[in-house]
Amino acid sequence: MLPGPMVAWIGVLMFLLVMQFLIKYLPQLVGKGLPVLAIAELIVYNLAYMLVLAVPMAALISTLMAFGKLAESNAYAVIKGAGVSFPQLVWPVYVAGLLLAAGMWYFNTEIHPEANFRARNLWQDIRLAKPGFDLQAGEFYDGIENYKILVGDIAQDNANHLNDITIYDYSEGSRFRTDIRASSGMLEPIKRGGSLNLVLFDGEIHRKRSPGTLDTDRYEKLSFKRHLLRISMEDLDFKRSDPAEGRRTDRTMKSDEMKALVDSLETSAEGQRVQLRSIMALLGTGAVTRNEMGVTVRDDVRSSLPFISGASADNGGLVGVETKQLAAKTMRGVQVQVAAAQRSILWAHSKADRYRVEIHKKYSLALACLIFMMIGAPLGLFIRRGGLGTSAALAVAIFLFHWVSLANGEKLADRGYLEPWIGMWIADIITGLIALYLTFFVWRDLNSIPRFFFSFRKPVPTKVLDPLTS
Repeated sequence: MLPGPMVAWIGVLMFLLVMQFLIKYLPQLVGKGLPVLAIAELIVYNLAYMLVLAVPMAALISTLMAFGKLAESNAYAVIKGAGVSFPQLVWPVYVAGLLLAAGMWYFNTEIHPEANFRARNLWQDIRLAKPGFDLQAGEFYDGIENYKILVGDIAQDNANHLNDITIYDYSEGSRFRTDIRASSGMLEPIKRGGSLNLVLFDGEIHRKRSPGTLDTDRYEKLSFKRHLLRISMEDLDFKRSDPAEGRRTDRTMKSDEMKALVDSLETSAEGQRVQLRSIMALLGTGAVTRNEMGVTVRDDVRSSLPFISGASADNGGLVGVETKQLAAKTMRGVQVQVAAAQRSILWAHSKADRYRVEIHKKYSLALACLIFMMIGAPLGLFIRRGGLGTSAALAVAIFLFHWVSLANGEKLADRGYLEPWIGMWIADIITGLIALYLTFFVWRDLNSIPRFFFSFRKPVPTKVLDPLTS
């Protein structure tokens, strides 16, 4: 009953997300001469994050509609009258939810990060690709390396016929720039080639001496009736880099890789703690405080340190100027080491927490599929209507609540206000408790919709009439 509608809803949601992606990013893709396969590859890579959003949503909507149909057609009343309890009816849904959550667990931790990594690399290649050869009358075109082209007019009946052409050639450097002016010209694209022929008519070439000549004061002016200029178009080609190379972030690393990195950061932080403890041990009591200006040592500890307060018998009990300067430098060095160790520890913990947040996020999104199916089954029986509008509205409200809770938990965890596991699992915990409450409510057959909201108004007392006095 569930697989068919779920697959259909996944398809519908994926279509909507793809349309949203194209509307948002299509202006950045057109006009760059990109091959169709590259655009298709980019869409396929971005389908990964769309699937992460679509599968839990589809699971919730399909479960709501399926059990809403049971309530609407009174099939659930017949099933309940036959002695079948709600757990006996719903356990296949839980099994399907477990299988779906297991599949999304693997997808979120293995496939989704790799797809994000390849999509990011492809986006970088697309951004480096220059727009296609597109001359505009009255505007300088500098899309080709070492050339700037200005066209005064382009024939309306033939876009390859140009008038009043000015070309600045920097192929030999800006010092030896070549200026080409022509009254007209024709564009002749070369098929299956990476160059473009520009045939110029009735013009002049102005340039200084060539770098290969001995005469440094030479200036050339050449007139021509017809001049062929071949321009390389290789800079306009779309070039792919190695999709497997590049720096990975928390969004593009697999869970095992992030766990190994977290362990490495924790080891580094522990090493810094050992260093900090050794520095503090050198201070005698280890009393180190932090004020607004940084790390300092208490005055009582400072006075007890022998290399600061020790008196010299040779100086008659007076601390020499050199000794004071040495003590001050030593203390500043200790403060710098303590501050550096603390910064390293804080940085390692912050970095490790960001990776922990992403690890827990992948797991919580996978388990959300099971929780949504658990909450959709009893809620579908409550609405008693399997219509698309009601089910979709409830699904959107639940999904938005879950997603907003997840997003805010991620921000708070990234900023250190919450533990990573709390920030990422709080949404699943809340919706899971609601699902358990609704399941228990239907199982006990309380025959009414649970009251999530209570009125704080005091009931108005009713006046009871005494029949003897009335």
